Amino acid sequence: MSHNLSSHPSVPYTVRPMTSEANPYDAAIIGGGMAGMATAARLQAQGLRTIVLEAHSKIGGCAGYFRRRGFSFDVGATTLVDFEPGGVGGELMDSIGMPPLDGEALPGYVAWLPDRTVTLHRDPAAWARERLTALGDTPAHRRFWALADRLADAFWGASRRGVVLPLRSLSDVIHDVQQVGLRHVPLARYLAATVGGTLRRFGLGEDKPLCGLLAMLIEDTVHSTLDRAPLINAALGITIRGAGLMRHRGGMYGFWEAFGAHYRAMGGDIRLRHRVTGIDGRMGDYRIRAAVDGAAGTVEVRAAQVVCAVPVALTAQIAPAIVRERLAGYIRRDADSQGGAVIVFLGVPEREVEGQAFTHHQLLQDYDAPLGNGNNMFVSVSAPGDTLSAPPGMRAVMISTHCALADWEGLAEADYAARKRALGDCLIAYARRVYPSLGEAAQVYEIATPRTYQTFTGRERGAVGGVRQTLWNSNQFAVPHDLGVPGFWLAGDTTFPGLGTVACVLGSRIAADGIAQGHGR
Repeated sequence: MSHNLSSHPSVPYTVRPMTSEANPYDAAIIGGGMAGMATAARLQAQGLRTIVLEAHSKIGGCAGYFRRRGFSFDVGATTLVDFEPGGVGGELMDSIGMPPLDGEALPGYVAWLPDRTVTLHRDPAAWARERLTALGDTPAHRRFWALADRLADAFWGASRRGVVLPLRSLSDVIHDVQQVGLRHVPLARYLAATVGGTLRRFGLGEDKPLCGLLAMLIEDTVHSTLDRAPLINAALGITIRGAGLMRHRGGMYGFWEAFGAHYRAMGGDIRLRHRVTGIDGRMGDYRIRAAVDGAAGTVEVRAAQVVCAVPVALTAQIAPAIVRERLAGYIRRDADSQGGAVIVFLGVPEREVEGQAFTHHQLLQDYDAPLGNGNNMFVSVSAPGDTLSAPPGMRAVMISTHCALADWEGLAEADYAARKRALGDCLIAYARRVYPSLGEAAQVYEIATPRTYQTFTGRERGAVGGVRQTLWNSNQFAVPHDLGVPGFWLAGDTTFPGLGTVACVLGSRIAADGIAQGHGR
């Protein structure tokens, strides 16, 4: 069995040689992940000429996929968040005229704590009952959940209406007050609160089941701890399943096949295997140099404006000097706030994942141990009958956990292989609490580590998921989409507000609106 994630040899989009551009584009988007493709599609739908330059052999980035022996595996995000009508993703679909997605709306998932299970229902009423029954029904519990619900309702609503952060001008302040609503403005007093501090204020700081569940949800969404996570951001994170989770037929493979086809049908240009090496110029005339796999030298693309939808550390390597200077402080500040992930990919017979009503599960092994490396892991299983994800009678399984980047650095090849295999086997053993025979007859068994992400996505050190959020690097202190360099924009999970693909879609709206305004539309 192989244990190395590699790119799928077939390419679903045409790679055309590019030697000159007689007509410059209105916008060039660097990076074909969620943020880049969403930005490009928004602009293309508005009549602008756009091009996406993607270093990989397929679009998707860290929300992408690979295929092996008839199975499709998601390499990062396994679900689409808030993509139904009225949601953040639903607004994107409407704005580009894309038909409804062919997906399965998940009813929720199960959290397996050391001493109990908690069903995280999508239905708000069912979740309200479950959390009191499973985690405690005291006045303190009720007050805590009431505050969390109020924050989530206010700021999910503001996100769906297009809140702009960080605030850079008086017009931004006025805009965001309108989106949040005057009745919710007093909630701004919680901008300086953390989850841990709030739990202690309610006398719940030593409640292990409650704190354990919240810690898992917060690590998965804002990549932080109870004592460091901003309360407002965490309130969004712990209610993300209530915002609506969907798994596309075929997983992210099916989603990107549909999204890429729609973008190209609108006239959008995707250039795969084009690794951008430098950007020069100014508003109205940016010149982007790219190396093309299998070709000598570089090609040049000209565009009026640029969106860098790759991590800010990579942006600083390829951007004009003024952009590097303005990013330097953010990069230094967040250098120690990066994290990684390890994922096991299994292609298994259907019988190994039978017996559960839900296809998604989250597991915590030990209340008192640090999270990561299997102590907090997520299991995602493709839907029955989804033959884009797995051959008939088979299912695709992804088991993911967070990890420290340093744990995977400086290892000799033999030590690296041994560590990877040991952790992979450990994750499967933990997942057998849910599926007792999981992996016994696996047709595919592969493992991704930070080294994998560094190799195949170009992520510095293999970091994924954005920065670990604190009071000092989120909201008003986040990396802005507009650095004040005319015609140069940022989008992606290293800009505000976190929450992975939700942030990418929100950021695409901010960047696309700014570009359209600069274009006079």
